Amino acid sequence: MIPLLHDFTDATVLVVGGGPVGARKARRFAREAQVVVVSPAFADRDFDEAELIRAAPTADEIPAWLERTTPALVVAATDDEAINEAVADAARERGVLVNRADRSGEREVDSVVVPATVREDPVTVAVATGGTAPALSKYLRQELEGTLDGAGEMARVCAGLREELKARDVAVDRRREIVTDVVNSPDVWTALRTGTSNCPQVIEDVLGEELATEGDRP
Repeated sequence: MIPLLHDFTDATVLVVGGGPVGARKARRFAREAQVVVVSPAFADRDFDEAELIRAAPTADEIPAWLERTTPALVVAATDDEAINEAVADAARERGVLVNRADRSGEREVDSVVVPATVREDPVTVAVATGGTAPALSKYLRQELEGTLDGAGEMARVCAGLREELKARDVAVDRRREIVTDVVNSPDVWTALRTGTSNCPQVIEDVLGEELATEGDRP
């Protein structure tokens, strides 16, 4: 499976199943998509801002729910294998991505795996084991949380710095060298992580150093 990032802005994710797994999936997608959860009952859990529809569709009725909601992704999250299979079949017939929450290991065509994710906006890192070892994905996600501390701020520094250097007509190769030096600087990472320096300050300091050394370069 090839990892991809998918933009669900203004898209619908249909979750079939209102148990603990369905609730977790709803929370995961509700941050970026319009989520609809269909289930005869709902776990006493947080579904975030998902729309909850109390219904118990049969396998034959599943296609109608896809027609009604026109989802970009369907999550099969019930404890009924026949219903989950009907969800997957209906999704494939319509070219819609499907996530089988009751399956691990080998996947079928058009299926997707929802990886363990660490976010330090705008940086996102995902870990997946192909559904074979969820516990390992969780462990690695926890390990990465510390590593990514400050990565979001560093990303903003790099973006702002590139724009400023470009505006000052700094050569492309030199821009690349400066940004690479910043990313590889332990001092900059420490300053961003501890809050002793912020994005505008780092950019200003780097630009100041660049101006001071311009005359020293042939």
